[in-house]
Amino acid sequence: MVLRTRSPEEPYLIERGPDYFEYQLPISVKAVLNWRGKLPLLKNERDEWELPGGRLDLGESPDRCLAREIKEELGWESRVGEPFFAWVYEIKPDRHVFVLTYLATHDGDLAPTYSHEHKELVLVAPSSVDGLVMPQPYKESIQEAIRRGHFR
Repeated sequence: MVLRTRSPEEPYLIERGPDYFEYQLPISVKAVLNWRGKLPLLKNERDEWELPGGRLDLGESPDRCLAREIKEELGWESRVGEPFFAWVYEIKPDRHVFVLTYLATHDGDLAPTYSHEHKELVLVAPSSVDGLVMPQPYKESIQEAIRRGHFR
């Protein structure tokens, strides 16, 4: 089966019928993670700060994926709560990803480590993310988590 896209500039729009196109997007699950009132952020290859998490594997539930990704990226076992924020991230004009953000917590004593996938790790006060280089919807999800009382 050959998938047809609407145009070379829009490879994420797949033809499903005559003149009917729909998104064909990778899914990424991310965590607004509370550890002792701090939020871990990771610096990616684009020099942007991002939330811990990653791509959903085939057959994997989003919450299990996120628990696995947190373990891989931070070295932590965590409690993954409810999904609460979703958006489509345009990484570049021909690359889009559906991002589903969850609330999560970690209660352990050991500080996080970070994997080879990232350049740097910081623990920040959730209210201090406005000045950081990161996609605006990440900042909006963090603000929503604060409004929901996630960092009390």
